Amino acid sequence: MMDGTDRHCRYFHRLLTRRARLYTEMITADAVIHGERDRLLGFDAREHVVALQLGGGDPVKLAEAARVGEAFDYDEINLNVGCPSGRVQSGDFGACLMKKPALVARCVAAMRDAVDIPVTVKCRIGVDDQDPEESLFGFIDAVAQSGCNIFIVHARKAWLDGLSPKENRTIPPLDYGLVRRLKRERPELTVVLNGGLETIAQSLDALAHDDPRGLDGVMLGRAAYGTPYILSDVDREFFGDPAPAPLREDVVQAMSDYLKAQFVLGVRPHSITRHMLGLFHGAPGARTWRRFLSENAPASRDDILDRAADAMRNRYAAA
Repeated sequence: MMDGTDRHCRYFHRLLTRRARLYTEMITADAVIHGERDRLLGFDAREHVVALQLGGGDPVKLAEAARVGEAFDYDEINLNVGCPSGRVQSGDFGACLMKKPALVARCVAAMRDAVDIPVTVKCRIGVDDQDPEESLFGFIDAVAQSGCNIFIVHARKAWLDGLSPKENRTIPPLDYGLVRRLKRERPELTVVLNGGLETIAQSLDALAHDDPRGLDGVMLGRAAYGTPYILSDVDREFFGDPAPAPLREDVVQAMSDYLKAQFVLGVRPHSITRHMLGLFHGAPGARTWRRFLSENAPASRDDILDRAADAMRNRYAAA
């Protein structure tokens, strides 16, 4: 999720789930090779298991970026072939590459040759006027020949011409059945479902579908970002972890400690608190929490989370 799942967001999400695999925002291979690597790729060791998601369409550059990612101790390199944003279209990568499965296969092969950690692919079921029944299977088969056996499939087409990136997340119809058929007919592959999943219950239902060769996992994107506390149920519901879910109040305290440590390093509080606006979604005080963080973030004080928690307590003490 570009401009979303940066290191501060992932640290926050890791406090909510110990077991889910976290993914970086998509970072271009050129940025990894030529950019400020510590800023772009650095992360807290407590984030593990964490995957580096790359964007690009040049096998040589992607191989070099993958090597850098492995050196930074990422657990997986993921190639994004599903993002429909204007930025990636102008660079001829992202979802554009759904039309070039042979090139994607060469990219994946080069990346696999460059690193020892898993190389995975995230894709759509097709783009523009492609027939998903043909495009998805043809794309997966071509890339699988390069040795990739893990695919995260966003179960919508992407319309590169005519829909905005936001519209591409909601307007093209979902086809979970096609993704399930992919798993059923390619049982040797690991197939993870993405797209339209908004709750843990819905995600569990997608996995529990009556199919002897069911899907291998689910990926949550916007729902996990906008309503992050749903992640507190992941360890128990998906992994059978008996530990109680973390309390929101404890997460706030842990993030306050983290923010203060980052503040000393020059990190603006807003860079951290912007990821936390939805923490109390659906709970008493949610509006007070969001408003306080939104209105006070520019003040650049390191105690903003402490004061936001106090504002919620005072609001309900007075009620």
